[in-house]
Amino acid sequence: MGIDTNSAYVFQSWDATSISLSAACDLFMRFVTRTSHLEHEKFDAAKSRLIERGEKFGEISLKARKTIAMLSQDFIYDGCTILVHGYSRVVLEVLKLAASNRKLFRVLCTEGRPDRTGLRMSNELAALGIPVKVLIDSAVAYSIDEVDMVFVGADGVVESGGIINMMGTYQIALVAHTMDKPVYVAAESYKFARLYPLDQKDMTPAHRPIDFGVPIPIGVEVETSARDYTPPQYLTLLLTDLGVLTPSVVSDELIQLYL
Repeated sequence: MGIDTNSAYVFQSWDATSISLSAACDLFMRFVTRTSHLEHEKFDAAKSRLIERGEKFGEISLKARKTIAMLSQDFIYDGCTILVHGYSRVVLEVLKLAASNRKLFRVLCTEGRPDRTGLRMSNELAALGIPVKVLIDSAVAYSIDEVDMVFVGADGVVESGGIINMMGTYQIALVAHTMDKPVYVAAESYKFARLYPLDQKDMTPAHRPIDFGVPIPIGVEVETSARDYTPPQYLTLLLTDLGVLTPSVVSDELIQLYL
């Protein structure tokens, strides 16, 4: 299968607001072109080397979720209750492996407004035989006493060690931190982005339409932002295919990835 490096730019143009897509494309270009031999090789040899490295990047990315799932098993124990937010494929992989290992646990799923991705997550977990309870997003503080840990995914892991993820992640982390509940982030290394947001508004806007089920009066403003920024001090550990990391070492890992 041939690897066209122009595809990275095409993918990025599909959704300029997707941090994970942008970061993955940047890392793909760095990984594929990271060799001094290219400038000394003939065209066919250089092309073959680019294709080989591109396919290698694909293999690493495909294995990332399984690696994270295996590393996460030490943090899930019998009898625990896990809070998840929205739909994350890597978090689903973590919980799926735990269930296949016959660990006994239950999951609280937020509804995940506005697109109700949490309902999709709850359906998939229930199909695996995992006990699930669905919460409206605003019931997290009310239910936090039932929770032993929080597992969330990430749209992007930024240089500060914080994460950008679906709206509501920040407030969940705040509640968990206040109640001394660990917050684990499961994220593939290709989501590490060279960004350093200083506040909630310091990000490329990403919006989602919201259906409240009733007409909204003309002139009433509606917040449609789809994601928020969770600072590193509210996160316990990052579970990645590079290993289990504290938020403070993310900048060092980013330097290694982009060298």
